[in-house]
Amino acid sequence: MGRVGLSTDRLVRAGAELADEVGFDGVTVSALARRFDVKVASLYSHVRNSDDLRTRIALLALEELADRGDLALAGRSGKDALTALADVYRDYARTHPGRYAAAQLRLSPETAAASAGPRHARMTRAVLRGYDLTEPDRTHAVRLLGSVFHGYVSLELGGGFSHSAPDTQETWTRVLDALDALLRNWPPRTH
Repeated sequence: MGRVGLSTDRLVRAGAELADEVGFDGVTVSALARRFDVKVASLYSHVRNSDDLRTRIALLALEELADRGDLALAGRSGKDALTALADVYRDYARTHPGRYAAAQLRLSPETAAASAGPRHARMTRAVLRGYDLTEPDRTHAVRLLGSVFHGYVSLELGGGFSHSAPDTQETWTRVLDALDALLRNWPPRTH
């Protein structure tokens, strides 16, 4: 029993792969030890416990998503940027469902501040520069986009749209069209 060459990075990446295979809830230090055919205790020099492992996977997922978002947004604005960022989240969730779930993990304020999470907010705000929004409406729009992207992706991954026509890609395109129209015609405050 036992393999040499374990490192925190290798364990976190293996944990992320495990999350994609069995779901983020199935990721534990014990499950990872079985994957490497080592005793659980041998992993504790690299991760403190299952919560630490899951947090590290969340940080990896946030970083991967932010890197993809940065690449997708380069040189884009307006609806093109909106669609590019939305597609990054949807494509990542479809390709890496466990990691996508990990990216939703609630982090401590300190960990969140040091993570790629703030990059996600900056990317969304960059998309919104293509629309005529000022504060606090810009913040409302950031929250709206996050809610729509995550809500749609979560329902789609859960099979919520698989029993009826039209195709989910057609609906996704219409949702993005509607978001673009809303952002271009943001309602004025009424109070």
